[in-house]
Amino acid sequence: MTVQTTPWRAVVLTLFPEMFPGPLGHSLAGRALGRGDWALDAVNIRDFATDKHSTVDDNPFGGGAGMVMRADVLDRALETVADPRGPVIYLSPRGAPLTQDKAKELAAAPAVTLLCGRYEGVDHRLIEARGLEEVSLGDFVLSGGETAALALLDACVRLLPGVLGAPESLAEESFERGLLEYPHYTRPAEWQGRRVPDVLLSGNHAAIAAWRLAQAESITKTRRPDLWSAYNGATAAVS
Repeated sequence: MTVQTTPWRAVVLTLFPEMFPGPLGHSLAGRALGRGDWALDAVNIRDFATDKHSTVDDNPFGGGAGMVMRADVLDRALETVADPRGPVIYLSPRGAPLTQDKAKELAAAPAVTLLCGRYEGVDHRLIEARGLEEVSLGDFVLSGGETAALALLDACVRLLPGVLGAPESLAEESFERGLLEYPHYTRPAEWQGRRVPDVLLSGNHAAIAAWRLAQAESITKTRRPDLWSAYNGATAAVS
């Protein structure tokens, strides 16, 4: 008996569907898309406007600069194309930060629907009515949600089964153990007077593992004290 599996599916609602797949059409994600390991549908929000000008935005109540995307238009779009098998996420600087754990959660679901905002954002009533989950790339503002959607999808797609040629490499990446990743080196062994650390040339796998852990801990402690604090707390809880 042949077991048929449904590929992980991403639905993106955007005013600029031509931005997709963009970089996701290349390298690992692009090859996986070509193989059918995942599916991508970029939907033009303007297709759900009802006037002859395909209007999707209007002036904000209360005044102020900029325009706001209309709840009625977006609701029609979500009602028609959102995949009910997974969450609907609105890319927003107000959202919870995207983390590796969140990417794993989304990659484990059958599908995800992403809403890309523009202008000053979307009518808040849509967020309330649809129970949209807001996710942010970080503490900065983009011109629209498309760039954030591309980054989120890339983080998820590389976690899908069969996408990475060496899936065991995931275990050593930044954030997998609550730490930033250790430094990497390759040939030549000496370059511009800088030598590769001797331990990496020793063939002693236990010593190499200890060196890499020490480096990851040192880098995390220096660069990301927030991660270091959480790592120490998790380590103490286990011990």
